[in-house]
Amino acid sequence: MIQSFYYLPGEGVKTIEGVADFDGLGSVENSVLWVDLCKPSDQESYVLTHDFRFHPLAIEDVLSEKPRTKVDDYDRYLFLVFPIVDYVGREEGLKSSEIDLFLSRNSLVTVHYYEHRIFDYLHNRAERDERLMSRGVDFLFHAVIDSIVDNYNATLDILEYEIEQLEEDVLGEPDEDTVRSIYTLRRDVVHLKRIVLPQTDVVNQISRGQHQLVGEKAAVYFSDVHDHLLRVIDISDFHREILNSSLEVYYSSVSTKTNEIIKFLTIFTVLFIPPTFLVGLWGMNFSIMPELDWEYGYVFALVLILVVIFSLVAFFRKKKWL
Repeated sequence: MIQSFYYLPGEGVKTIEGVADFDGLGSVENSVLWVDLCKPSDQESYVLTHDFRFHPLAIEDVLSEKPRTKVDDYDRYLFLVFPIVDYVGREEGLKSSEIDLFLSRNSLVTVHYYEHRIFDYLHNRAERDERLMSRGVDFLFHAVIDSIVDNYNATLDILEYEIEQLEEDVLGEPDEDTVRSIYTLRRDVVHLKRIVLPQTDVVNQISRGQHQLVGEKAAVYFSDVHDHLLRVIDISDFHREILNSSLEVYYSSVSTKTNEIIKFLTIFTVLFIPPTFLVGLWGMNFSIMPELDWEYGYVFALVLILVVIFSLVAFFRKKKWL
């Protein structure tokens, strides 16, 4: 599907559905053309080669499933690969997709194979607020990148909420599901950082004005995007440390519970050692034993066993083992 937005000074923004004469539209002076391809068919993808005449290597990256984050300057246009991330939940974890952007003098072409709320937001904004496109194609380019980075922050907020809930579980009654969630969230946080880290170099290049297609005024705004990416990295490191600490607390809790069980079993065993000894002593098969013919021998033995048990309990309490 192709949805395009075409701006001309004094005429506002026009929405175009499907394939159009993009070559002619983009050649008009002072015009701004945004062509957004979502899950393009072979016929729709053909406009990348026919109308915009992009380099075959760039087209190959568009068709590739998971190219690395990068920016290539082809003089006539700028090609950028930028990932999009979303946190689906503890079960499915972090999901990532990509968007490919072609920035030329009057046009911006975006290609993505997954529908996302970012594009719904940008489409509505382009239709209702012509300022998105009237400031120039480099500012439109910034708006798309900025929206993607803002989505990183939203993803980070969801992860932060999940981590807070997990901390409560760890301090409560942790189980195997808890430790599984810790490992899953830590994996997602590390994955997010791994995705964002290469983007800092790419955005930093753009913010320093190393590419002529991005003007000085727009480049300043990319510095703010760079700061947001650094913030995502810092918070990801912070969350990873929290999860590592939660994991330590979990194992400490499990170890404490294990020690409590072992202590209980040990004390239980110790309490029954003296009675077992006494019963075994009087249970020996000797015909001559002093207590065998004693009238109060059974009562004496029973009382002695109880005294020994309660004495041990009192001793354990004094030592604060119970």
